[in-house]
Amino acid sequence: MQARLLLEDGTLFTGQSIGADGASIGEVVFNTGITGYQEVLSDPSYCGQIVTMTFPMIGNYGINRDDFESVRPYIHGFVVRRHEDIPSNWRAQYTLGHLLKEYGIVGISEIDTRMLTRILRQHGTMKGILTTGNERIEELRERMSVTPLLRDQVARTSTKQLFSSPGNGERVVLIDYGAKSGILRELTERGCDVVVVPQDTTAEEIRRLHPDGIQLSNGPGDPKDVPHAVETIRQLLGEYPIFGICLGHQLFALACGADTEKLKFGHRGGNHPVKELESGRCYITSQNHGYTVKEDSVRGTELEVTHINNNDKTIEGLKHKKYPAFTVQYHPEAAPGPFDNSYLFDRFLEMIREHKKNNLERPRQAQLAQALRGELQYAQK
Repeated sequence: MQARLLLEDGTLFTGQSIGADGASIGEVVFNTGITGYQEVLSDPSYCGQIVTMTFPMIGNYGINRDDFESVRPYIHGFVVRRHEDIPSNWRAQYTLGHLLKEYGIVGISEIDTRMLTRILRQHGTMKGILTTGNERIEELRERMSVTPLLRDQVARTSTKQLFSSPGNGERVVLIDYGAKSGILRELTERGCDVVVVPQDTTAEEIRRLHPDGIQLSNGPGDPKDVPHAVETIRQLLGEYPIFGICLGHQLFALACGADTEKLKFGHRGGNHPVKELESGRCYITSQNHGYTVKEDSVRGTELEVTHINNNDKTIEGLKHKKYPAFTVQYHPEAAPGPFDNSYLFDRFLEMIREHKKNNLERPRQAQLAQALRGELQYAQK
């Protein structure tokens, strides 16, 4: 069956359908990963987007039950150059096409994805409509023009109720703005007692859970579309150690008085070089975001830039100068990799333990100081 992708600038691509029948509208973006298409499909951060894979052959190792990053895909369309409908891998349980049809996702293959990527790099991400129907181009343009892009992606992808993953270690409250399973996996592997809460959970409700630390998850969309999350982070800052990832990084920056802006075509893929300013070391990172923290807006706040992107020099990491809190724009929990940055979860737990130690020592120091003042008063008498 034929499928078509029409961009809002009028560019039309015609290819073969590889997914569900129908039409879907979304923001057209591209991902430069060579592997990991199953993780891309199931990453909640792609909610509302039509994802183009720049690697020319997709579907060759199939789909399995273990590599999902969420309970279901949230993307609005999938674009590939060549679709392999007969996978060759011992872990494969069904095909990419089967997954797309099961969840009603429109897909297209046999188009020039390199040309599409060059258009997006030159002109920036744009709205598109992906269809398997026979509508006239004028009809597709009209439908696309009157259909707004999603603005409630965080609410769509976040858990609707609290749940826990028990452990014997530190209690971490994971605020789910559209969290990937990898974050929960990294915390539980370290023995954490993780409580996952919905994106609209209030600061007071989080305090009742008596956390040792707060994890701010990744998620889709514009951070300014979830002002309640910014206010919650602002109220929790200083009370608990905080570690933010991707959207959590942007929300943390807004809570601390910085600002965010949209990138021309975003960072999406598993090969983005990031420099840690303190050590000078370069890490290869996995990224998926369309917004960034504005560099000029960090000045005058209590934030310090810790990492920068080696390609475009955008901010990739922040830490608070006064409170135990740090964030990164990239994904240290990345699957299928790279795994260079999983150490950040260890750093987060070290911060939690140091914070707990300091909280225990402060009352003891206050008691000693009070006793000393009493002895001095007695001696003076």
